[in-house]
Amino acid sequence: MTPDGIAPAVAFLGAFPHVVLVDIDAQAWAVGNGNEAVLVAEYVLVFGVVDEVVGLVVVDAEALFLDEGVVGDGVSLTVQPARITCVLGRNGVGKTSLMRSIVGQHRLTSGTVAFEGKALDRSAAYDRARSGIAFVPQGREVFPLLSVRENLETGYAPLKRAERQVPDYVFELFPVLRQMLSRRGGDLSGGQQQQLAIGRALVMRPRLLVLDEPTEGIQPSIIKDIGRAIRYLRDTAGMAVLLVEQYLDFCRDLADVVYIMDRGRIVHVGAAQDLERSEVRRLLTV
Repeated sequence: MTPDGIAPAVAFLGAFPHVVLVDIDAQAWAVGNGNEAVLVAEYVLVFGVVDEVVGLVVVDAEALFLDEGVVGDGVSLTVQPARITCVLGRNGVGKTSLMRSIVGQHRLTSGTVAFEGKALDRSAAYDRARSGIAFVPQGREVFPLLSVRENLETGYAPLKRAERQVPDYVFELFPVLRQMLSRRGGDLSGGQQQQLAIGRALVMRPRLLVLDEPTEGIQPSIIKDIGRAIRYLRDTAGMAVLLVEQYLDFCRDLADVVYIMDRGRIVHVGAAQDLERSEVRRLLTV
């Protein structure tokens, strides 16, 4: 491998949580004679596979009950800190059920959910929120009769009294929320409501943000704003983001790791670049 190939190889394999870079072996030799000899170098990257992954969230479900009555088996997912993990799949394959199992709105029929090494199987949704998990559900679910300010303040619930204020970066990411603090949530556009729902989750100061189809029914300009916000949360805030999405381009541009689900099972794990492969895209076509 040439030096130019090292960084792409490390970046690609680094997307797989079980793979770690162990060593770089460099070999060099001269080609040619005398003053015209050229030094040629080759690099061999040595990767290893670890038996256990220490992730922010680890899901190991022997069976996952789906809303449609289908039971999937062998659902295993790991979310790493400061990474964007995207779960893709057709409608009805269990993506939302998996997310709700993580945040405590659904119970796994068997298996475990762990957060920062602590099992959450017996923890209620409220306790999971207090531990640092925030959820933005599909459909946004803002309170239509409450003002934007009051909607944001509902994120105070799991916080101690001294922590109950809206972080400045919420308004930096979504300036429209500051401009509309007194407007009712039900009077906002769909895109503005989505920004409000994300802002409300961020008020909780989570270490894991779970987003269920944040681009659904949203205009392209606001999709770009949401994408920039998610990158900021990963790159600057060091937050883990778990994203359920059907918009391939959005996922490909953001994700560090991609999981694809089908009939309640994880059928593919890889890097975002895998979405260009025809055999992977077939798993997502209707």
